[in-house]
Amino acid sequence: MFTFSSFPRPVSQNAAVPRHKITMAHSATVSIPFSHLQDKNHDLSLKIEEGFGPNGLGILSVTDVPGYSSLRRNLLHLAPRLANLPEEVKDVLEDPISRYNFGWSHGKEKLESGKLDLLKGSFYANPILDTPTTDKSLIQRYPSYCRSNIWPRSTLPELELAFKALGKLIFDVGLMVAYHCDQYVSKGMKVHKDEGLESILNRSRCHKGRLLYYFPAQQGIPGGNSMSSWCGWHTDNGSLTGLTCAIFTRDGVEVPCPDSAAGLYIRTRNDQIVKVVYGTDDIAYQIGETAEILSGGILRATPHCVQAPKGEESASVERSTFALFMQPDWDEKLNFPEEIHIHKEIIPSNASLTYGEYLEVLLDKYYYKKQ
Repeated sequence: MFTFSSFPRPVSQNAAVPRHKITMAHSATVSIPFSHLQDKNHDLSLKIEEGFGPNGLGILSVTDVPGYSSLRRNLLHLAPRLANLPEEVKDVLEDPISRYNFGWSHGKEKLESGKLDLLKGSFYANPILDTPTTDKSLIQRYPSYCRSNIWPRSTLPELELAFKALGKLIFDVGLMVAYHCDQYVSKGMKVHKDEGLESILNRSRCHKGRLLYYFPAQQGIPGGNSMSSWCGWHTDNGSLTGLTCAIFTRDGVEVPCPDSAAGLYIRTRNDQIVKVVYGTDDIAYQIGETAEILSGGILRATPHCVQAPKGEESASVERSTFALFMQPDWDEKLNFPEEIHIHKEIIPSNASLTYGEYLEVLLDKYYYKKQ
């Protein structure tokens, strides 16, 4: 079963890229100091355009966020403890009704090969709202977003506080990023009051955090020869995805990444593949599909994947990281532009769908196998 909290849309049709088009050089993300981001009078349009615009990599990072470093470490160091809880404890944390999009999930998501992903485990929760809605009809229709959080309060009570604290901080900083995105977009199109990205994300009940733990492999990472060996090529369908830098550990001790080629790769507008890097204590933000839709294509989402470490040094190394998927509410209207770059084969130009309806269209097209 495919889990879709971020609802990444596979782009496997583009997964095979000619070797000559792969750029092995690292590219640092466009970075914005938190003090500049916090200042609403600071014009960050050039930075936003460089990171998120039509020629950008679809990613930027925020530096020097107060309190972030300790919150990141607190949560990421809990990931191995969660993953190593007894199986009967983790079974209680599973929620199949939500398609494993709340609580613990392992071996439920499929890789590009079609095989179940046993390399990593995930813990999903909404860090802003424990119970997004009590409307039973909504809970039944959108279980992946409307059901309630599941916390291991008796077995790992620290997790709830650490998850919510980091998730809320990344959310608050993400709203600041969204504000400056709106300022940039408003130079190219009219942004109506309460229809900007900041307002849409601020009122949404749909946000989802994902704590990821990659299990150590005794012989190195299986499938390590694949560029997308840890996470397949996809674009996120939400609006903004906040990302932490990962922590690597061996036998409980933090170690450097064992392979400099491992990490996040992005496919550029001219079909180059670039490895992107950002600081350990930076928060990275990627543009998702709905931000592209809402901005009429002024902001652009990019396909990306994660490559696992290769070689003997990767043996027995575990990886922990966190992502916050900031996305519109399930009943938020998406007005598709006449010139659409995303899903144009299934979404008519000038269409108007709610975010929930949009997800259903994508699920029908890409994931549900009609009998």
